[in-house]
Amino acid sequence: MDIPREPRSKKKKYVIGGLAVGGVVLITAALGRLEPAAPSVDRSTLWIDTVRRGEMVRQVRGPGTLEPEQVLYISAVTGGRVDQIYVRPGTKVAANTLILQMSNPDVQLEALTAEQQLSAAQAQLASLETTLETQRLTQEGAVATARADYQTAKRAADVAEPLAQKGLLSPKDVGDARDKAQEAEARYHAATEQLEVLSKSIKEQIALQRQTVERLKAIVEFQRKRVESMQVRAGFDGVLQDMDLQPGQWVQAGTLLAKVAQPGRLKAVLRIPETQAKDVQLGQPAAIDTRNGIVSGHVIRMDPSAQNGTVTVDVALDGKLPSGARPELSVDGTIEIERLKDVLYVGRPAYGQAESTVGLFKLAPDGKEATRVNVKLGRSSVNTIEVVQGLNVGDRVIISDMSAMDSHDRVRLR
Repeated sequence: MDIPREPRSKKKKYVIGGLAVGGVVLITAALGRLEPAAPSVDRSTLWIDTVRRGEMVRQVRGPGTLEPEQVLYISAVTGGRVDQIYVRPGTKVAANTLILQMSNPDVQLEALTAEQQLSAAQAQLASLETTLETQRLTQEGAVATARADYQTAKRAADVAEPLAQKGLLSPKDVGDARDKAQEAEARYHAATEQLEVLSKSIKEQIALQRQTVERLKAIVEFQRKRVESMQVRAGFDGVLQDMDLQPGQWVQAGTLLAKVAQPGRLKAVLRIPETQAKDVQLGQPAAIDTRNGIVSGHVIRMDPSAQNGTVTVDVALDGKLPSGARPELSVDGTIEIERLKDVLYVGRPAYGQAESTVGLFKLAPDGKEATRVNVKLGRSSVNTIEVVQGLNVGDRVIISDMSAMDSHDRVRLR
């Protein structure tokens, strides 16, 4: 038997619907207020360091090579053809060791021409000396004859005056005797002056000719050295390096033929980034890693300009070189800039620069989460950097690259 049902009240339906809508709104609002879930990061892929206080050593580092302190560059004095090579790079040589032989017929011809000109000038000097000496002797004879004639005429004039006083000679004879004496005296003085002028002229002519001879001697010596330079020698004891020549090759004057280095005296030539080189000073201590030991040294020179973003710094090696050290060996060098006393510092972040403010993720005490904090950085070193503000002693921060989390202020570590 069917039992009739009473119809539902519409008012009750509206109440239930309103409660349902209100619940949905409240739930949506609550969910909106919740923070988004923090992304998770694998702890094993992170570099985590602890903030410390104490002495921080500022250093700069750069790659480089070992190079000889003394290198002799052998250049071609004159152009020529390489006839024969006696020594190859890597060979120990003495100062007089013949490295290679060159030839140039034009240079040899110029040397012969210069020697011929010198011989002709020397012969001309000998002939000039003979001729001028003969002229001087002839003039000396003329002076002697004039002197004798003058003395004879003077004696005759001296005798004529007493005879004239006694009436034995006429006044005319006395006058003639005096005139002859004066004429002889004039000839004598003229001959004497001619001898003085000739003697002075002889000295000047011979001096000029000797200067010509000396000049030609210098030319001959120069040409002789050009010929000798084609027998290329080492110059000093060492090891021959960098000679890239072949027999029959023609080289121009000034071409680098070879280098001779002293292998026992090496220095490190480092390439320091230009942003760090501003703090490098002469005399600062350095450590050179040769891959077979570390050698101490000190800075002795810096290039005044940068090239390709680096500054070349020369380091003298104070310690003993390990076995296997040789020129052009690749090394790594670390230069100590200064020691900072009682400062707050941490490992250098992958993206943090000196004197800047960066965001670092600081780990929570339980180490399960990390929150981004702004950290003001100060002076930097190779592996550490000074903390000016934002962190305290004992704080642990992530120093590896976290640029992928730039849009998040909190991460979870798993």
